[in-house]
Amino acid sequence: MTVQGATAHHAVPERNWGPVLHKVFVYTCLVVGTVVIMIPFFWMITTSLKKSGTEFTFPIEWLPNPPRWKNYVDGWTVLPFNRWALNSVRISALAIAGSVISSAIVGFGFGRIRFPGRDALFMLVLATMMLPFPSVIVPLFLLFKRIGWIDTILPLTVPTFFGANAFFIFLLRQFFRTLPLDLDDAARVDGCNTFHVFLRICLPLIRPALGIIFVFSFMHNWNDFLGPLIFLSHTTKYTLALGLRYFQSQYRVEWALMMAVSLIILTPNIVLFFLAQKYYIQGIVVSGVKG
Repeated sequence: MTVQGATAHHAVPERNWGPVLHKVFVYTCLVVGTVVIMIPFFWMITTSLKKSGTEFTFPIEWLPNPPRWKNYVDGWTVLPFNRWALNSVRISALAIAGSVISSAIVGFGFGRIRFPGRDALFMLVLATMMLPFPSVIVPLFLLFKRIGWIDTILPLTVPTFFGANAFFIFLLRQFFRTLPLDLDDAARVDGCNTFHVFLRICLPLIRPALGIIFVFSFMHNWNDFLGPLIFLSHTTKYTLALGLRYFQSQYRVEWALMMAVSLIILTPNIVLFFLAQKYYIQGIVVSGVKG
């Protein structure tokens, strides 16, 4: 039996492949970029496990057979890296404490307290970010030499207690401005003064920003080469960054040992970054919300 009339045809909707292709393209670029960036790191790891004299063989031996784990012990003990590591830890700890304390106080002042010339003074602080460190090396060296601080850790730590990093001040100021001013008013009604508002109300609410300052400050001071190179003279006061350079200059370059020591020095940065990744991302995002 035939059906009279025109048969209704239901058109099959065409799939929009644009977003799918866009995602494929983006993820492909990310994977390729990640591989390209990680190649030097993989080479560093494999080189640290190679026998001396085979570091630059071609084609590259990505999986040394057998791996020489002894390179890590030999590289670390050939020079007093234990002492230099202790120096780096001491300088980094003091610099982190100074950066967190001073930046929090100054950022709170710029973000929560109204006073004449506040915005102009804040712009002056931001303007210091445009001064490259090499442009102030000579004045700083002459200043610290006059007060007898050369060949001590004081030039590397004391300035951090006086708001030496304008970026940290800017970051915390942005965080403080995101907090409702009603919190301050409610705290003052309960009898809190400005210091208590800062310490008990505002400071606990900006922990992500304090976390990012901790990470940035540690990475900067742990890896700093130029500062210790200028202000430290005796090898017993060297940091790990200077010690690694000393390792390269005093001996025939043993690339396997040098890569092993470099990987050991790099490990705290990697571990800290992954442990504080949540604060890192949250700090960067929230810092641009208001202000």
